[in-house]
Amino acid sequence: MKALAGALVAAVLASAAAAQVPYGPTDTPAPGASVCPGGLCQPEALNSVFEALARTRTGAGSAPVHILQIGDSHTAGDRITGKLRAALQARFGDGGRGVLPPGIPYDGYAPLQVEVTADGWTTTLAPLAGNAGYVRAGVGLTGVQAITVQPGSALTFYRETVSPAFVQIGLCGEGPGRLEVTADDETWTVAFGEERCAILYSDGSPTQVRLRALDSALSLHDVRLTNINPGVELSNLGVVGATLRDLAARDQAVVARELAAWRPALIVLAFGTNEGFDDNLDPAAYEALLRGQIFRLRRLSPGTSLMILGAPDALRNGIVNGCSADRLRAPPPSLAVVRDVQRRVAADMGVAFWDWHGRMGGDCSADRLATRGEPFMLRDRVHFSSAGADWIGGALNADLMAAYDAWTARRGEAE
Repeated sequence: MKALAGALVAAVLASAAAAQVPYGPTDTPAPGASVCPGGLCQPEALNSVFEALARTRTGAGSAPVHILQIGDSHTAGDRITGKLRAALQARFGDGGRGVLPPGIPYDGYAPLQVEVTADGWTTTLAPLAGNAGYVRAGVGLTGVQAITVQPGSALTFYRETVSPAFVQIGLCGEGPGRLEVTADDETWTVAFGEERCAILYSDGSPTQVRLRALDSALSLHDVRLTNINPGVELSNLGVVGATLRDLAARDQAVVARELAAWRPALIVLAFGTNEGFDDNLDPAAYEALLRGQIFRLRRLSPGTSLMILGAPDALRNGIVNGCSADRLRAPPPSLAVVRDVQRRVAADMGVAFWDWHGRMGGDCSADRLATRGEPFMLRDRVHFSSAGADWIGGALNADLMAAYDAWTARRGEAE
């Protein structure tokens, strides 16, 4: 697992670097056939999200519709989620950037719509839980904990010109220390005390937010930068190499406070790739874990819709008579098991399921996408290139919007 995690880090960084070069592919393949009608099983599980989007579209909504995606490196890189965020905000309005880790979790970290810099700021990325599993105290859904051990250390967020101002600044943390928050020419001093989460509202249109530690012994769990107008806010909380066990390892008390503060309309679970590379995967144990995490999220965030992104295709090297063009690569056997469990559990528990594997082209599509004239996947046959992330993120958006439009049509007929 450590070797795989290291490879994933390198691939994510390579993808981030490639993202700096703008280009437009000349030929884009159509999304592949799916086991789900229109790529999405149980679309009725998203009815409350569609209702919130409809209110936003008509101007009846009073706050952004918050979509929270939790997952592995596919989520951490923010390329697929970035495409989905941009597409939804273009249609429904820009509700803000969303939740971010309270620091820079790894070298090359490059989230979209915002730039992050640190000066003496200490950030701890929770170690991967692994098969043994454990709870890491004080670590929430970002998987990152910032502990201010040096007064004066600072973390700064700069918004892109095309992004909305950081009108609403949300922070969750704990400890006796104080934090100075500056948004352009406005300044607040935050001490979490009993509440543990704080929300600050700017009177202007700030282009940057700076956090500066005034004391030691403050632990920060997350930073939320969003708007107060209707629209869509999409948070991508991914950890390179993560599995569903890492979600299970998050501190229950911290997670409960975060979800209460964030109030997501939809939580998207995007795990499965790393479980698929585990040759010792126990299908029954994995199913029990998935069911348990769905129960947990429903208990901690009642009324929130859930969607699972089925594990995408990915290939392992060093295979004899593999399905790839060079016959040296094939999907690890556990990957199909993970995907089957995800789909069955989603159907049984009333959770929406998106067929990522089918939409990218099915078995060994990772090789076909990597060997295109315009590569849609990196050479590792696990991660998407910038063009590929844009393509598959667009496919996800198209399937979600087709389901939304069908829901809108049915509602109109009923009325």
